[in-house]
Amino acid sequence: RLGLERADTAEKALSVIVDLLEKYGQGGNCMESKMAFTYHNSFLIADRKEAWVLETSGKYWAAEKVEGGVRNISNQLSITTKIDREHPELREYAKRNGWWDGEKEFDFAAVYSYVNTARMTTSGGRYCEGYKLLNKHKGSITSEIMMEILRDKESGINMEGGFMTTGSMVSVLPLQPNLPCIHFFTGTPDPAR
Repeated sequence: RLGLERADTAEKALSVIVDLLEKYGQGGNCMESKMAFTYHNSFLIADRKEAWVLETSGKYWAAEKVEGGVRNISNQLSITTKIDREHPELREYAKRNGWWDGEKEFDFAAVYSYVNTARMTTSGGRYCEGYKLLNKHKGSITSEIMMEILRDKESGINMEGGFMTTGSMVSVLPLQPNLPCIHFFTGTPDPAR
């Protein structure tokens, strides 16, 4: 929200977020219940001309400029070796902690989350299912198709049960500056309603 308030481009919003992250860190409970549950955040940041994925781990972060096609995020790190901007101490911190030897190619998701990044798009989790659904419609995604994807319960995109999807947003950002941007938000916690 502060990125939207303080920046007029996606890249400037990225800078706002990482500046605040480095100064204040992140935290806070992710649930309204008394159970303590926290996690690090990921962001899709877009304007009419460009888009970025920003993923965080504590005060450390990596950002990938989206160059085309489709891109998604979902409750796991997904930036691997294509890192376009990063925390200045990201790699050194990983070396100091023994997570990366400094020799192999640096893979943010693998180093900071210990996942097999080769399996991320085939493992059956929410990220994988979102990736499949987006690629199924690649080149012909409309706002209606995007809404269908965000309503999909079978894939786990629209979660229900102990953890529920609390809202979804679809934005249409035309390249032509004379056309308005249109934003659709869910009016209820369940995007299927």
